[in-house]
This record gives sequence, structure tokens and C-alpha cells, in this order.
Amino acid sequence: MVTLTGNTIYLRALEPEDLEFIYRLENNEAIWEVSNTQTPYSRFLIRQYLENAHQDIYEAKQLRLAICKNGSFDAIGLIDMFDFDPVNQRAGVGIIIQDITERNKGTGSEALELLIAYAFNKLQLHQLYANIDLNNVASVSLFTNFGFQLAGLKKDWIKRNNNYHDEGLYQLIRQQ
Repeated sequence: MVTLTGNTIYLRALEPEDLEFIYRLENNEAIWEVSNTQTPYSRFLIRQYLENAHQDIYEAKQLRLAICKNGSFDAIGLIDMFDFDPVNQRAGVGIIIQDITERNKGTGSEALELLIAYAFNKLQLHQLYANIDLNNVASVSLFTNFGFQLAGLKKDWIKRNNNYHDEGLYQLIRQQ
């Protein structure tokens, strides 16, 4: 199993054993607003997804990796590259740490650092981007700490509790 290893965490490919973790994560309504999800997922659909998770990023246009603490197989979060575009050498990035008690411990920073290095050094991407609700201060801080810059503003993009919120498009362009 190929992994991307940091000081306290590692990123690994999804495995069939991740079914229950992904099921709980995808069906957690509290995070639906950041994952653009509106409906629950069945175990059947997640099992099908995991059966196709072996596709490489060039075929699937997505790479979803489990975030795990060193010494443990159990996932505590996920980090994704999506909308992978090898022609224009770019991809979107998203990250979620499921358990609130595991947040604000540097895990997200370490995972993002590993993913950025992989994207730029192995995949030779030119840029990464993230779509972030501007009210999500933790995510804005995480991405801007790695040099992502606000490149555009999507006004009234997200509707939550009958109110509209702006979403920022943040980009990290590789320095040549």
C-alpha cells in the first residue's frame, strides 16, 4: 500500500474497511454544507464507490485519500483532489476531519502539506484551488497559511438557514 507519510499522520488509499467511516461521514448532516451534499448515501452506493476507488486519478479525475494517525489504520478524515485536469495541470482540493475533537491539532495542516507536495512534485500540477465559504474561518486560515490566495468571490453562492453566504475561490499557483 502506497502512502504519503508526515510527522504525525499519513495519507492512504481508500480500502473496503473504510465503508463504515465513509458512511458515517457522508451521512453527517452537520457537514453537508461544506460537501455540497443534500441527500444521504446508502452503504450499497458507498460499497460501489469503494470498489471503483482503484481507478487512478487520470481515469477518475479524483483522488480521495484517508487521513490516518501514524501507527493506526483507522481514518480520522479525508482529503480530496477533484476536477483533476491534466491538460491545464490543476485540481480542486477539499479536506474534512470527521471528529471535532481531532480538529485544531495540526492534522489538517499536515495532510494539506502532504497533498500539495504530491500534487506539485509527483503529478506536476501548476495549480490547486479550493472553494471555501468565507464564514468558515478555520478553512480560510488553513488554506491561506499554505499560500492559497483569494482569486475570486462568488456572491450569495451558498444558501444556509434562508440566508445567502459568499464563497471564495482560493488558488495556489506553483512557483516555477
